[in-house]
Amino acid sequence: MECFSELVKLSKLLNNFKQSWFVAGGWAIDLFIGDVTRVHKDIEIAIFRKDQSSLREYLFGWEFTKVVNGKMQPWNKDEWLELPIHEIHAHTKNTFFSELEILLDESSHNEWRFRRNFDIARPLSRIQLHSDINVPFLAPEIVLLYKAKNPRSKDEDDFHRVRNLLDEERQVWLKQAIMVCHPGHHWLTELHVSGR
Repeated sequence: MECFSELVKLSKLLNNFKQSWFVAGGWAIDLFIGDVTRVHKDIEIAIFRKDQSSLREYLFGWEFTKVVNGKMQPWNKDEWLELPIHEIHAHTKNTFFSELEILLDESSHNEWRFRRNFDIARPLSRIQLHSDINVPFLAPEIVLLYKAKNPRSKDEDDFHRVRNLLDEERQVWLKQAIMVCHPGHHWLTELHVSGR
């Protein structure tokens, strides 16, 4: 089984990046749990879309690609990425951490916004947590909302591992968000919210 050593390397790499960043995807679930529960194919980080140029400057000398309609294309230096583009990749040969998958998250004022439905929002103060190893990660209810669209078996496993560890406020938020985006989703009956 893996350990969190790759995330420690990632944290060292991004230590001086002045903007918000957080581990996303399955690794974020494991950081919330505090244990590595499964094998992970890659490491995804999320940043706010408004900070894309700052990250590019910080990773000076890296090569960047963007994902457009499921295909990798060069991301030109002075190009500003707008929706629907939300995934970029960075590559280098000159460091202990050679590849990054970066997801662009939306924000407005003091809120995170769900890129698939801007009506779904979360205060910025609630979306980032820090692990015991001081690695920032995306709140699990947000990770699960992304995974709810087309859950694969690993997404189902992540949901079942973490759902009962969420406090009531996080479960209420997730349940309401899934009801808006995916009414009738099978996870809705498994989120236990008192009085609802």
